[in-house]
Amino acid sequence: MDTIFLIGGLLLMFIGIIGSILPVLPGVPISWAGLVVLYLSPSLSFDTTFITITGIVAISLYILDYIIPAMGTKRFGGSRAGVWGTTIGLIIGIIAPIPFGILIGPFVGALIGEMIFNKTEGPQAVKAAFGSFIGFLGSTFIKFFATIIYLGLFIYKVVENWELLV
Repeated sequence: MDTIFLIGGLLLMFIGIIGSILPVLPGVPISWAGLVVLYLSPSLSFDTTFITITGIVAISLYILDYIIPAMGTKRFGGSRAGVWGTTIGLIIGIIAPIPFGILIGPFVGALIGEMIFNKTEGPQAVKAAFGSFIGFLGSTFIKFFATIIYLGLFIYKVVENWELLV
């Protein structure tokens, strides 16, 4: 039974890491769910403090994921259209078979969003798109880093309790 919880938790960890990059999956909360699944293993005692603290961090980062790109966009004079363009551009960049699509897509999406939907012109649209892109990169880096830390905590707890789980 413990093996099922261990594999399920590890699977959620890897889905969380992928979700830290893809905007359609809430990466940090999924990684946190992996920690919860590990602690639901019958052989481990449930550490309420650990799960509560990591859960608060996961929820906080989930909320910040919506605030950071908007802050980057606003800081550089962009609009909501730029933020939406960044997200849509990322999805297209992931799907499109072009090199570095995951990096080019958000910038181009923000630029298109600013120029077409917000009617921003020339250099101001490029500046706003750059701000949206920087906000997206910052948010993605924070989420990716958090999911890697959660994976490290998962591995640490598995190694620490290996004799109980086997």
